[in-house]
This record gives sequence, structure tokens and C-alpha cells, in this order.
Amino acid sequence: MTTSTVTAPVSAETPGKTAAPDPDRARLRRRIAQWGFVAPAVVFMLLFFGYPLVRNVVMSFQHYTPKTFFTGEAPFNGTDNWSAVFQDALFGKALWHTLVFTAGSLLGQFCIGLALAVFFNRRFPLGGVLRSLILLPWLVPMVVSGIVWRRILDQDTGVLNTFLDALGLGGHTPWLTSPDMALLSVILVNIWIGIPFNMVILYGGLQEIPKELYEAASLDGASAWRTFRSVTLPMLKPVITVVLVLGFMSTVKILDLILALTDGGPADATQTLGTLTYQNSFVELDFGAGAVVGNVLIIVSAVFAVFYLRANRTEGK
Repeated sequence: MTTSTVTAPVSAETPGKTAAPDPDRARLRRRIAQWGFVAPAVVFMLLFFGYPLVRNVVMSFQHYTPKTFFTGEAPFNGTDNWSAVFQDALFGKALWHTLVFTAGSLLGQFCIGLALAVFFNRRFPLGGVLRSLILLPWLVPMVVSGIVWRRILDQDTGVLNTFLDALGLGGHTPWLTSPDMALLSVILVNIWIGIPFNMVILYGGLQEIPKELYEAASLDGASAWRTFRSVTLPMLKPVITVVLVLGFMSTVKILDLILALTDGGPADATQTLGTLTYQNSFVELDFGAGAVVGNVLIIVSAVFAVFYLRANRTEGK
């Protein structure tokens, strides 16, 4: 009797080993996962930043009135809104006041904030308590700060004039009612509000500077000013960039503080692009003109950010 043997087909795969993963599919899954993490942020930016920005640009070319909210009709009028805004003498004054207000505020906040950061960088009794107290102006809402300072700077009953009168230095200074003094007063109040932010960020940057650099400078016989100029400032440069850019963005568009202090007066002496946008849109109900001023404000902010960051990057190279 004959027997036949059947040979089992040999599998192409080696026992105990799995097929090698497809690199293209793995790359695709990784890319999908990456976009899955980014997608919520992109959607948020498009909904809450992209759409309002595009809508504001479109509105600046429309005849947009309160009637539009009921009828939905906002006919395009070309560049009429832009021409009307640029031909208005108040726009030029507001632009100049915005530049002066922003530059003065940034200079004062940064210089005083840096001085305080360097001062608190040294350990001494009650240093933490004093740092906490200095943070108070930053924690108070802007409108509340404006109302309090309006009472302090009142020409007749203000605490500041009363104090100056008691010292025999004259107590009738029109801090907020004189066109020559109002803008300076608003700048000083904004400096007071912004000092804590600058101090906290710069103080954190100072904590990250290696102590060995100061020890090396001391061994080389460098003076305190030379050490500050050659060690502290270069090491703080990235932090300084962040402080100035964020400070500019928050200062150039300030509205609530000026409204609480002077409401843009007296005689439009404290009118800025932010207050002019508010006045055109919500006082005169000319939404097209308000959109134009708002777009100019956005352009000014974007130009500053691009030029400053590019100049800083070029110096870094």
C-alpha cells in the first residue's frame, strides 16, 4: 500500500515576525494627529479673530448705519469712508496723540519697571511683601483706576492739589481740564498702571541670568554700570522684546482709561485712535468711519510688530 505525503504551502512570512509597517501610512497618521491638535486653535482664531477682522475691513467700504441692523442693507460706497476720515482734522490729532501717548507710556513703564526689577533682584527683608504691593495697580480694573485718578487729579477737590497746596507749591493745577496738561496726566496715570507688568516680566528675566556671569565681571573689575550694560541688558534682550511688543499692543489701543479720565477732552486734547473709533461708531453711529479708524489702528500695530521683531532678529544674527 502506497502512502502519499502532502507538502504544506510555505508561508511567505517568517514565523514570529510581523509585516513591516508602511512608512507612508504611519506618516499620514502622524500628520492627522498633528492637525487634530492644531485644529481647535485654528478654528478659534478664524472665528474670533479672522472673521471680525475681515468683517471690519468690509464695513469700512460700506454705508453702515443703525438702519442696517434692521434692514440688512449696507451698500458699498467705495472709499468714501476712508476719504472722509483722512480729511477730518481730528484724525490727524488723534494719530499724533496716539503716538505720543504710546511712546511716553512705554518709555516710562519700561524704565521704571526695569529699575524696580533690578532693585528687587537683590534679597532684603520684606522684599516679597513690597513686590506684592507694587502689583496692586496691575490687578485693579482699568476703569476703576481711571475713576480713582480722576478724583485724585481733580483741580478743586483732588488729593494731589490739596497736598501741593499744603506744601506751598500751588494747588490749582488743571491736571485734566487744561489742553496743555491733560495728555501728560493721562500718560502718567498709564505709566503708574503699567509699571507692575514690566517689573514682573523683567524680574523673571533677571532671575534666569547665570550668577557666574556677574562673578566673572566682578573678577575682571567691571563697574556696576559696565556690568549692567555688558551683562544684564544683553541677557535680558529676549525678555525686553516681549515686554515692549506686548506693552505696545496693549497701550496703542487703550480706550477705557482715557474715557474714565477725560472722555477724549478737553478740546480733543486726549483724543486717540481708540477713542476716535469709539466716538465714530457708538456716539455718532457712523460705523463705516469707525471701522476705518479701527483698521488704521490695526495697521499701525502690525507695522510696529513686524519692524521691531525683524530688527531684533537681524541683530541676533
